[in-house]
Order: sequence, then structure tokens, then C-alpha cells
Amino acid sequence: MTAPPTRADKFSFGLWTIGYTGADPFGGPTRAPLDVVHGVEKLSELGAYGLTFHDDDLFAFGSTNAERDKQIGRLKQVLADTGVVVPMITTNLFSDPVFKDGGFTSNDRAVRRFALRKVIRNIDLAAELGAKTFVMWGGREGAEYDAAKDIRAALERYREAVNLLGDYVIDMGYDIRFAIEPKPNEPRGDILLPTVGHALAFITTLERPELVGVNPEVGHEQMAGLNFAAGIAQALYQGKLFHIDLNGQRGIKYDQDLVFGHGDLHNAFALVDLLENGGPSGGPTYTGPRHFDYKPSRTEDESGVWDSAAANMRTYLILKERAAHFRADPDVQEALVASRVAELSTPTLADGESYADLLADRASYEDFDAAPYFNGRGFGFVRLQQLATEHLLGARG
Repeated sequence: MTAPPTRADKFSFGLWTIGYTGADPFGGPTRAPLDVVHGVEKLSELGAYGLTFHDDDLFAFGSTNAERDKQIGRLKQVLADTGVVVPMITTNLFSDPVFKDGGFTSNDRAVRRFALRKVIRNIDLAAELGAKTFVMWGGREGAEYDAAKDIRAALERYREAVNLLGDYVIDMGYDIRFAIEPKPNEPRGDILLPTVGHALAFITTLERPELVGVNPEVGHEQMAGLNFAAGIAQALYQGKLFHIDLNGQRGIKYDQDLVFGHGDLHNAFALVDLLENGGPSGGPTYTGPRHFDYKPSRTEDESGVWDSAAANMRTYLILKERAAHFRADPDVQEALVASRVAELSTPTLADGESYADLLADRASYEDFDAAPYFNGRGFGFVRLQQLATEHLLGARG
């Protein structure tokens, strides 16, 4: 029996997720707005440890200082009462009409300056609440028409903004890092920094690249037809997995934001195994929040909202348990050896070997026999995957 979630599991939820009212481009709300105090209390009861939010989730865009302070005060009180923490904060630069052409990369310079001020104000709130990560999702940073946006200039403005924000957190002494959240499209036709790879490349151009990592989301990468677990492995490899968004996605279509695991279950299993255990030969694991960025289906009432929140955590814990059984299975260990998975960790060149040594080694080319690989010397990957499937289904261990 899988144990219930605890604070030690570091499960966190966005206020915009549990607070989703069910509105979509084709229909209005199906649920009433969720009060933040009630939301935090329910998450605490379910075993979650963290709440995240955009500024506009907590207080409406354009709120007076008094309205803003009132909502912040209510949040602080319920956090103190429940012990729930705020590990991450982000800023909404996509909902209000002023951001219809983006925030950091709007063609309108005045909008870009307003966006920076809005973000800086929320960075101050992040520091006040003890958040360690500031996520940047550029949902409106893009275009629908090729002639509408000078992409090179847009990337330079993006870079200018992130550099400025890095200067700000250093000068203020804030213990905050930034995490870029990629997405290929929706709501814009094409969004800048559409994948983990694009974001990682962009980070290398920054003045303070050590302050910036990525916040990949399952659905966002899978919308582009990419393997999410593979992208996370690269982010871990480069030391840039600062935060992660978990949900479910079924194929290349709109961003579904399903409950985690209610999509590509095989990839979810591989992901949890990677986050918890590292690669088959070890390597870095992920120690940050397991953050759920999903939307409770608009078909549900409030009880369904909490059922779906619990389902995210339970699915993760089941997959964590299944992954542990998979790793401990002697048949899996044997299959890994047969598939030569560990051999990939052996450098292709011997210690101290140069290309001259490689060229002088007749066994590596002149005397190498490729013929046995035809109709022989298979790698056994299908058997290995079948063992993973059987563990995933609970048929072994």
C-alpha cells in the first residue's frame, strides 16, 4: 500500500491550478473562484508542503496597495497557521491586454518597462515570503506573423531583462534564482525559447548564467513531440534543473494540463525514476519541489478539484515505489548488463589517449569486424522496456 504524501515529499501546487474555475476559450467558468485561505488549508490537509502563485492570482491586476497588502496578509496568516511554504513565485505578464504582444519583448518600449517594474515588485514579495525560485514563463513573448517581430532584437530584449533582474537580486542580497519555463506555442502562434534546449542555449548568453536555470513542464515539451524525461536528464546533466512542472499530456495537441500520469504513463515512470534515482549508472537526482502545474477538469465540482490534487501526489508516489522495485529487480539488473547500459559511461578514449593513438589503433577500424552486427549482437532493449512495463503495471515486485 503506497504511503500517503507528507511534507517531506515536497509536493507543491500553483494557486492558479487549484483555483482554475474551468473557463476556456469555448465556455465560461463551471466553478466559483477559490479563496486562497481555503485553498492553502485544503492543500495542507492533503499533505502538500508548498503553494506557488503569480501576483495576479493573489490580488487582481491593478489592485490598490491596500487591497494588495490585505491579500498578502491573509496569505501570510494561513501559511503560519498551516506550515505550508512558498518555494516559488512568478509574475503574470500574459493575461492583461497590455501584454498582448508580450512583456519583456513587446514591440512597445513602454510596455517592456512596465513589465520589468511589475516583475521587480513581485521579486520583492518572493523574497519577503522566503521563495527561492522565480519562474519566468513567456507565454506572450512571441508572434503569429514572421514580419511582426525581429527575433534577434526580441532575444536581445529578453536577455537585457534577465540580466537586469539578475543585477537586482544580487544588489538586494536576495537568495533567489530564476527558472525559464519553455513552451512552443499557445497562446502565441510561436513562443520564444520554445524548448528546454532553446532555453539552455539562451542562458549561456547571459551575464549571470549561474543565476538562471530551467523550469520544464511535461506538457510543454510533449506538445513539441519531445521526450520529457530526456530533456530533464539534459537539464540535470548541465546543473540547470532549478524547478519542474508536473502534469499529464496526451500527444501533440493543445496544452492539456492533465493530472500527472494521466497521459504518457511510460514517460512519467521514466521521469520519476530519473528524479528520484538518477540515471541507471547513478548521477544527479532532483532535490527541489515536485510542483504540479495542472488544471482540474472543468467537468468537476470543488470535491473533484481536491480529488485531482490528491491524484497528482498519489500517482507520483506510486511511480516512485514502482521505480524502486524496478531498480532492485535482479532480472532488470541482468537486462541492464545485457543491454550494455553502463558501458556508455566508459569514455570512448582511454585515459590520456589522443586522436593520434586512436588512429594508430588498428582494432578500432582496420581490424574491426562489423559483420557480426547483422542478424546478431542485439542490445535487448525491448526486454528491458517490457520489464519496466511489468513493474509499472505492478506485475512484478
